[in-house]
Amino acid sequence: MTTPHILSAFDRDLEAAQALVMRMGGLVESALLDAAEALDTRDEDLAVRVRTGDAAIDALEEQINAQCAQLLALRGPTASDLRTVLTVMKIAAALERAGDYAKNMAKRTAVLSQMSQVAGASGSIRRLAKAVVQMLTDALDAYIRRDVKLAEDVRNRDRDVDQMYNSIFRELLTHMMEDPRNIGPCMHLHFIAKNIERVGDHATSVAEQVIYLVTGALPEDERPKVDSTGTGA
Repeated sequence: MTTPHILSAFDRDLEAAQALVMRMGGLVESALLDAAEALDTRDEDLAVRVRTGDAAIDALEEQINAQCAQLLALRGPTASDLRTVLTVMKIAAALERAGDYAKNMAKRTAVLSQMSQVAGASGSIRRLAKAVVQMLTDALDAYIRRDVKLAEDVRNRDRDVDQMYNSIFRELLTHMMEDPRNIGPCMHLHFIAKNIERVGDHATSVAEQVIYLVTGALPEDERPKVDSTGTGA
């Protein structure tokens, strides 16, 4: 009679941790989109809200880790339940890093607002951010649904994000070559674009954790990447 009680308690605690992960994901998605909007519209107030909002994302990761540690210590999960707890912790870590990248983007907005605008660049970066946020949304949806097919689709889309990033890199390089006054703002914009591309890597990592959770193994094939800029992945 004790086993059902233990199992139901484990399920309840795990559901609470998973709910925190989804809340964290929502905050990260909003932070990324708001950071891109702040850049595109030069909205310094919005950029400040993104920066200060990162504390809530960090706090959620700490809460998730504490709950998962308690699950491991008190519930002693085995097999698939253990994989689930470990997956939750890894997803939370990926989301925390994505939140950091959004904060870093917002920090550069204040600097860029004092510089001359680079035609079309902030709009391209905003489109990149939207594509990456969609990857993150779908990766989290794949986790909730235990949908390997959707997770694999997210993983494959990382190549599209790489191509978008490479296009932005070439666009910024052209602006710098045409006018040396563009070098300063273009360097900041490049770092922002690279931050967003790395968020795509973290979204891909979430998708790979879903595959691991459902199948018990990480994908064996090499992650699809495209990088023709010479800056590394």
